[in-house]
Amino acid sequence: MDYHNDRFHDHSILVYKKGEIVAIFPANELNETVYSHQGLSYGGLVLKQTIDLYDVIAVFKELLEYYSKNAIKEIEIKLLPRMYHVLPSDEIDYILFKLGAKCIRKDVAFTIDNSNKLAVTSSNRIRGLKKATKQGVIVNEEDHFDSFWNEILIPNLKLTHDVSPVHSIEEITSLKEKFPNNIRQFNAYLDDDIVAGVTIFETKNVAHAQYISADKNRQEHAGLDLIFDHLINNVFSDKPYFDFGISSEQDGKFINQGLSQWKESFGGRSVVHDFYHIETSTSIKLEDIFK
Repeated sequence: MDYHNDRFHDHSILVYKKGEIVAIFPANELNETVYSHQGLSYGGLVLKQTIDLYDVIAVFKELLEYYSKNAIKEIEIKLLPRMYHVLPSDEIDYILFKLGAKCIRKDVAFTIDNSNKLAVTSSNRIRGLKKATKQGVIVNEEDHFDSFWNEILIPNLKLTHDVSPVHSIEEITSLKEKFPNNIRQFNAYLDDDIVAGVTIFETKNVAHAQYISADKNRQEHAGLDLIFDHLINNVFSDKPYFDFGISSEQDGKFINQGLSQWKESFGGRSVVHDFYHIETSTSIKLEDIFK
């Protein structure tokens, strides 16, 4: 998170037991409220694999008491989607129930479960793949981001939303240098010209499409159809999940219909990202749970 630490007032915490880290809570502070770090795609309380339920409850109680003592009245926590779990880990869900936490937001993402993959039956996807192949479009994995960022992504975001990518070219390059096996760039080319690209953030269980974009002739070239066919059926076919990212807007109140149906046409299914509001004064509710 160092590359954008100037954008947030960091208030992350590490929790220790007998000198060993057992939990990490990436967070930032704004106006007496602490948020699961708003500079991260997903968050929540990250736990040591061997921690038991008793200690997780104790950790969360300490977390609430720590923030309360530091003049923080509220926490907004986004849960780690289950597909990122290495082991079953619903302790936080139970704790939120005990605290009476309020679900304030649900983002909707679209994900392929590779253990139960749906066949692609969309005529648009089948036609697009044939079109790209017939034209001679090819897909390459690149070690750089310059052509995709400068020729495709930045112009598209500027034209359609008048915004810039969350990561600058310098930031994404720096992240690639730090995590060379986890951040990967796949581009589609026609006659040596880039026509589309997808940036993948890869974890143990999930290949997540962080950036997806194509040139103005996307329908004609169908570069994204070829890229996603390659990623889903070849590069990440053994990965438990392939995630297209969210299609909801305005804190989950609305869903972009065209975008969601496009992701579903590749076989993606709905997965929600939950956000909860907690008052730090409620830590007493975590006492005397075990009988």
